[in-house]
Amino acid sequence: MDGEECEALEKLVYMWGYLPGALPQRTPLLTPFRVPVSGYNWKDVSGGGCGFAMAISEPGKLITWGSTDDLGQSYVTSGKHGETPEPFPLPNEVSIVKAAAAWAHCVAATDCGEVYTWGWKECIPSGKVFGETLSGVSPEKDAQGKQGSFLTEQVSPRSKVSKSTGGTVSGGEISTKRRKVSSAKQAAETSSSGDDILTAMPCLVTLNPGVRITSVAAGGRHTLVLSDIGQVWGWGYGGEGQLGLGSRIRMVSSPHLIPCIDSSSYGKDISASLSQGSMSSEGQNFRIPGSCIKAIACGGRHSAVITDAGAVLAFGWGLYGQCGQGSTDDELSPTCVSSLLGIRIVGVAAGLWHTVCTSADGDVYAFGGNQFGQLGTGSDQAEVLPRLLDCQSLENVNVKSISCGARHTALVTDNGKVFSWGWNNWALGT
Repeated sequence: MDGEECEALEKLVYMWGYLPGALPQRTPLLTPFRVPVSGYNWKDVSGGGCGFAMAISEPGKLITWGSTDDLGQSYVTSGKHGETPEPFPLPNEVSIVKAAAAWAHCVAATDCGEVYTWGWKECIPSGKVFGETLSGVSPEKDAQGKQGSFLTEQVSPRSKVSKSTGGTVSGGEISTKRRKVSSAKQAAETSSSGDDILTAMPCLVTLNPGVRITSVAAGGRHTLVLSDIGQVWGWGYGGEGQLGLGSRIRMVSSPHLIPCIDSSSYGKDISASLSQGSMSSEGQNFRIPGSCIKAIACGGRHSAVITDAGAVLAFGWGLYGQCGQGSTDDELSPTCVSSLLGIRIVGVAAGLWHTVCTSADGDVYAFGGNQFGQLGTGSDQAEVLPRLLDCQSLENVNVKSISCGARHTALVTDNGKVFSWGWNNWALGT
């Protein structure tokens, strides 16, 4: 099939898994179901959050559907209660090129390099808010005044995450019931202001002059964005090091530059803990291959990036080995996954407890938690170092793109086939 024939094919979007509100019966979709076209020409699929899905149409409109939270919290995040895909209420002139959804917040980049984010209030940095909150707050309000509880707080580097809590409150997996109760309680306590509700309307993120963002990633409670010159910015919760700033910063209320390769180019304020041009993490003292970052990914409480030379750096929560360092320690700064050096990595995705990478040769490497088979190794044993997926179903297969849910993984091959593995209560569509 030549290129012209490929372009002529209609782009279809399919959905499956736990998407209440996506169909009238409000039951999990156990097999792939075609999303109603509704007059849209699809451009890209952006994933979904808690009970809703997102995609981008050809004109650059962010299309959302699903969600059934009658208290309104998911309405703010998803933009739509129901089965019909509709444009998310962003300013009319905005054209979206990349978008990502986490448990309860979303982030999107425009063709002009700007960033909008919305959802859980603690995930939203300072900026200009568009639209009206559930309590009728005026549009285009400066979000700085709305972030009274959004303070930057640091804790001792010794206050490691307890292993005994690893399965209770996991990056973004805060109990929906608890969120609903809190939302209802706060709504009852405030009658004239929306400042105390848990969700925030779309916010135009304030970045340094001249910064143009081309890609975005959303984690459990943190966000990363990638600029056109290969710099990574982050904000939100950083208690396990997922913001890569060298310490356990619990909350970062404005975008901060994350020193990934040569710290000397990233400013003196956050480079003191890194030696120039090298990583200071224990056991590493070499220059990271590459000159800029080409791809980013957020897991529940960890992050991963790829350099232009194909090296992988990971940072954040390491309890299950999801940082690929051969240990279960948290990584507070971007740390090279040294066992992958010499392999040109081109794609990376992260789930709640695991990380998956794809190489230029079309191979797949996985590491981290494996309780539900999300690594695809054929067992449920965690992997603290990257492991090549050597299975019959992926023989002679070249991977084009990869994605992780909380507890499952999916990939698309260069010939258009889809593979998935991991937790199968709702997610795999098999």
